[in-house]
Amino acid sequence: MRRVFGAKKNKEPPPTIQDATDRINKRGETVDEKIKKLDAELARYKEQIKKTRPGPAQEAVKARAMRVLKQKRMYEGQRDMIYNQTFNLDQVAFATEGLKDAQQTMSALKSANKELKGVMKTVNISDIDSMQDEMIDMMDISTEIQESLGRSYNVPEDIDEEELMGELDALEADMGAETESDAVPSYLQPDKEPDVDSELNLPAAPIGNAAAMPNRVRPQSEDELGFPAVPQASMRN
Repeated sequence: MRRVFGAKKNKEPPPTIQDATDRINKRGETVDEKIKKLDAELARYKEQIKKTRPGPAQEAVKARAMRVLKQKRMYEGQRDMIYNQTFNLDQVAFATEGLKDAQQTMSALKSANKELKGVMKTVNISDIDSMQDEMIDMMDISTEIQESLGRSYNVPEDIDEEELMGELDALEADMGAETESDAVPSYLQPDKEPDVDSELNLPAAPIGNAAAMPNRVRPQSEDELGFPAVPQASMRN
């Protein structure tokens, strides 16, 4: 059957915009190379025209230069056309990419919207309000418990507040009087110096003639505090 009707040929996929752009850019590069060669040839003919004298030889060089110049103008026109095609392809590619981005954005928004709807179904605003009311009630109960635990014990309830205010005013008056008189309280007054003689309880010095007691040691002299005085000899040493 294939020999009679022939096998079905597989169609090649159409070229993409990028493929067309790459192909046109290669053509543009080829045209640019040809224009460069023609420019170099024109420069050579220009030097020959300067060096040759006016006459048939110079006219022949000019004719060649004109032919090269016409080819250059033709290639420049092709290059401009290729540049226009490349610009159009770039615009189409930009628009296509923009549409693809918009399509992806719409798909993402649809998916997010669907997910958001599913989440909203599980959330009930009345449940949230009820939970908030319960939290407020629990906070009030907690405050009452703290106040109850913070009460003082054994405090008489029949205390007269006016009597307490009177005592407070009297206390403030006493404090103000002490401040004005600059009186030093008794507990801040310095202690009296103790009597050293009474605390030491030293015996009194004997009264009598020192010469009548040859075998006894002469009593030492005392200082101002009643202690034995240091001999002068020891002080000199």
